[in-house]
Amino acid sequence: MDMASIECVSYSDSMDDDDDDGVGVGGVSHLPRPILVKPSSAAAAVNVVVVSAGSGGGAGGGGVGVGVVAGAPAVPPATSVHELLECPVCTNSMYPPIHQCQNGHTLCSTCKTRVHNRCPTCRQELGDIRCLALEKVAESLELPCKYYSLGCPEIFPYYSKLKHESQCNFRPYNCPYAGSECSVVGDIPFLVAHLRDDHKVDMHSGCTFNHRYVKSNPREVENATWMLTVFHCFGQYFCLHFEAFQLGVAPVYMAFLRFMGDENDARNYSYSLEVGANGRKMIWEGTPRSIRDSHRKVRDSHDGLIIQRNMALFFSGGERKELKLRVTGRIWKEQQNPDSGACIPNLFS
Repeated sequence: MDMASIECVSYSDSMDDDDDDGVGVGGVSHLPRPILVKPSSAAAAVNVVVVSAGSGGGAGGGGVGVGVVAGAPAVPPATSVHELLECPVCTNSMYPPIHQCQNGHTLCSTCKTRVHNRCPTCRQELGDIRCLALEKVAESLELPCKYYSLGCPEIFPYYSKLKHESQCNFRPYNCPYAGSECSVVGDIPFLVAHLRDDHKVDMHSGCTFNHRYVKSNPREVENATWMLTVFHCFGQYFCLHFEAFQLGVAPVYMAFLRFMGDENDARNYSYSLEVGANGRKMIWEGTPRSIRDSHRKVRDSHDGLIIQRNMALFFSGGERKELKLRVTGRIWKEQQNPDSGACIPNLFS
């Protein structure tokens, strides 16, 4: 990846009086209500009741415990229903069809092909035996979202839980750094520290900025990217991206802003970008995209300021042999109008 040079001049203004540390997440020490197994005749052989931990006086803290119904076969105390539904190969939750060997060892359908139809526990041939009892148990369960320790209070039927978790507002964010396949995830304060300490990005405070992007050979535009810049204003964090790529057959440069938070919160803010020289200028105004949307998704949607290479070189001045493009911009917070419900710019908070 070609990392071109960047000269940054950022300045604060009176708009950045909010010293909040960004979007945080709160821990949850216990679940709000019991989680019960609904009666099921097919699940009667298993005889388990799931209760929320923390409601009793036992030591051991959070999580989901399993109690044994009176008169039922004993279940080992360390074994929870969630563990029974965990695939021993990939450790993910199992969903129908759940397969088992002749000795009763289970695994998910995805891993069945990965282990070449051999039980990973006893090495017996798996065949096509379904564990219908465990599937029925799963159908009767209600479990907390796996992000409950990050603040999600929701409880779902087992088969609805997976869909919710893929969209849960409390799920961790992916690192927004462009130019590498960074696999780090976390909450916003963690990612801000990660960007600063590990990626060494430029960190600035203030709602206005003035950047000069430089590239000695502007003919090289295929996937060229510049260092990410992170801004802190209104108690939130924003990522400014600038890069070059081919749009069809035309080489272009693109600048856009992403919000370090969820999409609903991103709609509370707007931003503008401006480039110009020689009495001409181009202006873009829009709403920052959430970092829930990947860098590539935002770029491919063309949701930002796009500048043709010839125009960028015109704005650079000189003999148009070197890119020296100055991008200025600002971020502002929209204020809700109590009478009409419409958003109006809040430029002085």
